[in-house]
Amino acid sequence: MALCLLGTLVGGSVALPLAEASAQSAPAKDGLIRISGSSTVFPITAAAISAFRATKPGANVRVQLLETGTSAGFRDFCAGKVQISNASRPISTEELKACAARGIKFLELPIAFDALTVAVNPRNTWAKAISTTELSRLWRRSAEGKIMRWNQVNAAWPATPIRLCGPGKDSGTFDYFNKAINGNASDSRRDYTSSEDDAVVVNCIAKDPQALGYLGFGWYASNTNKLRALAVNGRKGLISPSIQNVQDELYSPLSRPLFIYINDSMVRGQDDVRRFVTFYLQRGPQFVKQARFIPLEDDTYRLVETKFYRHVLGTSFGGDLPVGLTISQALARSFSQLRKPVAR
Repeated sequence: MALCLLGTLVGGSVALPLAEASAQSAPAKDGLIRISGSSTVFPITAAAISAFRATKPGANVRVQLLETGTSAGFRDFCAGKVQISNASRPISTEELKACAARGIKFLELPIAFDALTVAVNPRNTWAKAISTTELSRLWRRSAEGKIMRWNQVNAAWPATPIRLCGPGKDSGTFDYFNKAINGNASDSRRDYTSSEDDAVVVNCIAKDPQALGYLGFGWYASNTNKLRALAVNGRKGLISPSIQNVQDELYSPLSRPLFIYINDSMVRGQDDVRRFVTFYLQRGPQFVKQARFIPLEDDTYRLVETKFYRHVLGTSFGGDLPVGLTISQALARSFSQLRKPVAR
C-alpha cells in the first residue's frame, strides 16, 4: 500500500485528505493520470502537479501520485498500470525486458540532478566528513551485525553504538548508493531502519544523535534544521554535497541524474497526460528549485522537450546503472538519441 495524493496539491503538501490506494489497477480512460515511483523525484513531480492544477487546462485533471520507490514504480510502469514513472536511476535490463514483454514503449526524460547526501544528527559532534572507503566499511553486506559502533568506522570516533537509516531495496537511491560505494547495487547490509519514503529516513536521523543515513539532496536541503551533511572524501577529494559542487562536477561518485519515464502510447492517446508532461518540462527549473534539487540548464530543458516532442523512444543507458557520471557525461548519453533516426 502507498499514500495516494488525489486532488489539489499545494506546495508539495496535500490540500485534500490522504487516502490509501493500491497501484495495482491498470489505467482506464477515466481521466486519471497515474504516477508512481521514486520518493526522491516525488517532491519535484508534486510541485508540477500543484502548479498544473492551478491552470485552466489542469483545473479539473485528477492525478494519483504514489511514492513507492523507483523499482516498484518501474514494476507498475512496465505492467501498464501507470502512465508516468518517477525514477532516481535509469531503467534496468530486467525492467527493459518487462516493458518489452508488454509491448510498452517509453520516453526517458532527465529532469534534474541529485547529490546523494550522507547525513547525521546535528547533535553529532565528532563526524564532519567520511570517505568512500569508510562508507563501504559501514554499509556493505559483510558489515551486517559486525560494524556496530562509530569507532569501527573511524578509530577517532567514539565507541558508541551507531544507528543506520536509509532507503529500502525498492529505492533507486539504494541501488545507486550501493553500486557507487560497494560496487554492486544489491551489496548492502540489512540491519538498519529502511523505507522507500525519504521522510522516514529524515525522521530516523533527526531523532537519534547516534544516527547516520543517506538520502537525496533535496530532502536534506529541506531539513537542514534536523540534519547535518557530511563532506565525502571521494574521487576528487573532500567535497560537500551542494548545488555548486554538482554543477562544477566535483561531487563524485554520489551525483546522479533524475528522470521521469512516459508511456508513449498513453501520452499519444491521452490529452491530459500530454498537456501535463508539456507543462512539467516547460517549467522544469521552477519545480526542481522548489523541491531543493539541482536543475539542468535552461537550454538543456529545451533538449528534453525536443526528445518529448519527437517521441524519441527507449533508454540511452542500455539497462546499465552508471555511477560517477558528471552532468555533462550523463546528459551527453541521454541526448545521444537525438542524433539517431526517430523510432516510429
